[in-house]
Amino acid sequence: MGVKLKVAGWLALGAVAGALATMQLEATARNSVSRLPIEELQQLAAVFGMVKTDYVEPVDERKLISDAIGGMVAGLDPHSQYFDKKSFKEFREATTGRFVGIGIEMAMEDGLVKVVSPIEGSPAFRAGLKSGDLITKIDDTLVKGLSVDQAVKRMRGEPNTKVVLTVFRKSEGRTFPVNIIREEIRTQSVRAKLVEPGYAWLRVSQFQDRTVEDFVIKLQDLYKQDPNLKGLVLDLRNDPGGLLEGAIAISAAFLPSESVVVTTNGQIADSKATFKASPEFYQRRGGADPLRRLPDAVKKVPLIVLVNEGSASASEIVAGALQDYHRATIMGAQTFGKGSVQTVRQLSPDTALKITTARYYTPSGASIQAKGIVPDVMLDETAEGNLFAALRTREADLEKHLQSGQGAEVKDDAREKAREEARKKFEADIASRGGAPKPPPEFGTAEDFQLAQALNRLKGKTVVVSKTAVERKPEVETTN
Repeated sequence: MGVKLKVAGWLALGAVAGALATMQLEATARNSVSRLPIEELQQLAAVFGMVKTDYVEPVDERKLISDAIGGMVAGLDPHSQYFDKKSFKEFREATTGRFVGIGIEMAMEDGLVKVVSPIEGSPAFRAGLKSGDLITKIDDTLVKGLSVDQAVKRMRGEPNTKVVLTVFRKSEGRTFPVNIIREEIRTQSVRAKLVEPGYAWLRVSQFQDRTVEDFVIKLQDLYKQDPNLKGLVLDLRNDPGGLLEGAIAISAAFLPSESVVVTTNGQIADSKATFKASPEFYQRRGGADPLRRLPDAVKKVPLIVLVNEGSASASEIVAGALQDYHRATIMGAQTFGKGSVQTVRQLSPDTALKITTARYYTPSGASIQAKGIVPDVMLDETAEGNLFAALRTREADLEKHLQSGQGAEVKDDAREKAREEARKKFEADIASRGGAPKPPPEFGTAEDFQLAQALNRLKGKTVVVSKTAVERKPEVETTN
């Protein structure tokens, strides 16, 4: 059972990330109370009254109503959601990229928190935490046995409060305590480096408030290091999406002005829209066009976009636009398939409704929903193959997922059975070896197999393409 939980927990990171949505914020709800089903509303009121008077113990009226709203919205699709006070606060933190904590990018390794890198200028950075450090205790709590979420919650807290981390540093073979004072952290959603002369890697991990500004700064820095870049790898693997304006801006950085980046279509007039590669579609009100600071060479630099099953929503918009215009070669695995628009409408100062209002379409008119972006070149995640591919969840695997609108999808029972068999075999193999699964190499490192293949493509060298990965096409219902 322990091995099964480890595998499921590790893989859940990608599944949860893929469910994050591209969002727009509206301040007020629409008035749509006409033609209400009176009989059903009377039943709802009757149930509310019975629960309040007859339940075994007193219940909170506000919680009953909140739960009723949550259940109504949850029945629509996996991405519509009612935000109560707590979840609305967490949602706003996620989209702004701000939270109170210690400031590390982290992963789990052998049941411990591994510091992937401290965020520059953060409390963890100033305290001397290094990439590769393992956190074994958070205050008096052992990390071993905690889930990712539980570990994160213990490291976060109120500003100016102290947390004591027990750190094991492999390179020095020692364990030591680190005292850190929590403060507001602004996450970095963009990373970049010159891999070798002429070739650069730029990773966008999520589309947040500052993503476009950080993207421009990182790209400018790359061109300062090497003004004659021969190729660029834009890494969108495991990017769950985020703000639509970020996807439009990053697409616009590489596309001709006025190119259509994405279109949307839904039931209401506001959901029928076309978004183009021009400043009015991504520029902040009253601000300057951030892309003007980029060198002209960005429009023509040979470009590879890396994607995988965890690339969702806004990252799929970027990949789809660059693919349709043949501006980039898309490499990796078929993306998550999160091609729906969620609009957030505030109900009160502390609550809101996130509701699906439209589908996204690439410039060629293809629906992203439940299908995703199919790479031009399929790659395995490691030289040994796709170790976890059968276990990963995509949009089409989610219960009540919205259909593409371009075909009648039905649940692929054969794939579900294959996934379950692969999971059992995988867990049995790990159990027989008595160890946890070895995670894929960190993105952007010398061990990153897919990045190596992308660089080979840019240099005109042989690319080791996948021999097993195939496009997952929607199943079409047939009548006998």
